[in-house]
Amino acid sequence: MNITQIQDLIKFVAKSGVSEVEIEQKDFKITIKTPGKGKQEFVQVAAAPMMAAPAPMAMPAAAPAPVAAAAPVASNLIEIKSPMIGTFYRSASPDKPAFIEVGSEIKVGDKVCIVEAMKLFNEIESEVSGRIVKILVNDMSPIEFDQPLFLVEPA
Repeated sequence: MNITQIQDLIKFVAKSGVSEVEIEQKDFKITIKTPGKGKQEFVQVAAAPMMAAPAPMAMPAAAPAPVAAAAPVASNLIEIKSPMIGTFYRSASPDKPAFIEVGSEIKVGDKVCIVEAMKLFNEIESEVSGRIVKILVNDMSPIEFDQPLFLVEPA
């Protein structure tokens, strides 16, 4: 299944009113979930390890985030991780303020960033309450699934 077919499937699911579709074939699995009205679609694609790598997608001209060795996280800090592959944005647009800064108090459901994936802008909400201790990714950087984005000191 190529990107165009996946995008067509996303559009079809969004128009149909179905809340979740899951397709599994021998070399990949795709799940499309559409929560209530006014929210973005969530798309998860899991490819088999032996599958050929897809053609690289165009990314914005920004310096990639530095990849550091896995540093131990203080035992009291919680990581907010990326739920998908895409491009990380700290604000809704370049002229808008960032959703959060170091020291910001957040609660469950607060928007912390946007991840652009396949031309869809997905608002990422916090699943924890607390204070932002560190922002681990640069604005407009490509990110991976399950990559830590923020460190939070729980409330």
